[in-house]
This record gives sequence, structure tokens and C-alpha cells, in this order.
Amino acid sequence: MGSTSLIATGMEILDCAGFLLVGDGRFLVERRKLDKLVDPGAVAIPGGHLEPGESPLEALHRELYEELGVAAKSPQFICTLLNPSEEFRRLHYYLVDDWSGEIENNEAEEILWLSFDDINRLDLAVDRVAIGEYQRLFMNR
Repeated sequence: MGSTSLIATGMEILDCAGFLLVGDGRFLVERRKLDKLVDPGAVAIPGGHLEPGESPLEALHRELYEELGVAAKSPQFICTLLNPSEEFRRLHYYLVDDWSGEIENNEAEEILWLSFDDINRLDLAVDRVAIGEYQRLFMNR
């Protein structure tokens, strides 16, 4: 969908930060609660919307603490992707492979650790693309 179509339909682009927690050759995902308006029940990389005046990195730190109760030590940018779903979202993905605190499930139906061989378990195509970018940029260094 081009920007002209977005203007014509009145769709607003919402910025979101996503965090790819990686440890022991696996990555953390959430199964979204069934009462969520966007992608209910989906297995997805966790994240959330930016608040007014907030940068993607600031949102990453806030959302990571709100959703999982941990603090990222040195997040690294992976990529930004557009996702036209119930909302038109611009997703800023970050790698978090070093954090402090114990992981808690504060918002999702459940949290799961998947191996990189299981990316087909992700329900959102945009998340699978982000995993591919992570693998391209960080796994073969």
C-alpha cells in the first residue's frame, strides 16, 4: 500500500517497538491474549506502541519492563518493517541478548522460548522477516 493510499483511507501509521530476546540459541515469543484488538491469540515477538514524544529505543525499555519485568543492557537495532494489519504499524525491532532481572509474564496469555528452527510457529509474517534479518545480521558474525 503506498503512502497515497494511506492518506486516502485515513489510516494512521502507528510506531511500535519489538524486542527479540535471545538466549541459549532460542528466542522468546508471546501468545497474545484473546481479548486483544490486534492479532488476538497470535504467537508473536513481544512489543508495544510508542507513547507521544517517545523514541523507539525509549519505548523498547519501557515495554520490556512493563511486559516482562526485565531491563535491556545493550539492545541492538535489527530493522524497521511495515505491517498492515488491523492497524498500520511501523515496527522497530531490537535484539536483546543481555538483560537484568527475572523474566515475568505480565501481559501475554503465555510466553514461550522457540528455537530458530521453529520460526514457522510465528503467526505474523512480519515477525518471520525480522527473525530472518536478525539471523542475517547477527548469527554469522
